[in-house]
Amino acid sequence: MRKIALLFFISVCLVLSGYQLAYAFAQGDQDCSKCHTLSKEQATKTLSEMIPDVKVLTIKSSAIKGIWEVGIDTQGRKIVVYLDYSGKHLIAGNLFAIQTKTNLTQETLQEINKVDVSQIPLKDALVMGEKNAKYKVIVFDDPD
Repeated sequence: MRKIALLFFISVCLVLSGYQLAYAFAQGDQDCSKCHTLSKEQATKTLSEMIPDVKVLTIKSSAIKGIWEVGIDTQGRKIVVYLDYSGKHLIAGNLFAIQTKTNLTQETLQEINKVDVSQIPLKDALVMGEKNAKYKVIVFDDPD
């Protein structure tokens, strides 16, 4: 009987003390990215367990709190995956913003697949028109 009374007394004291709960993730309008970071090395280590030959290209916070948007290159193919802050869950697929009907994954894919035209060697190129024109069109062709 004494044990039950003591247990009841401790429970009542805890409830009445007004203790605060501790949350693993931010509650409300807090910015989670202030406390959580993900380096390319950490992402590579985490993702390499699931994806062979992974090279991390970009990391940014996704539109969903607690999830990173990670642009990767694997076997010459660039894709976007999502990794939670704990590093325990991987999501592969498209993320859509319902309100704007926008494919957020596709926007990131377009960013990581951009080609820097200035890096294309034009030494052996066939030039038509002004060599120093303001706008240039580069056409790739296979002579075979």
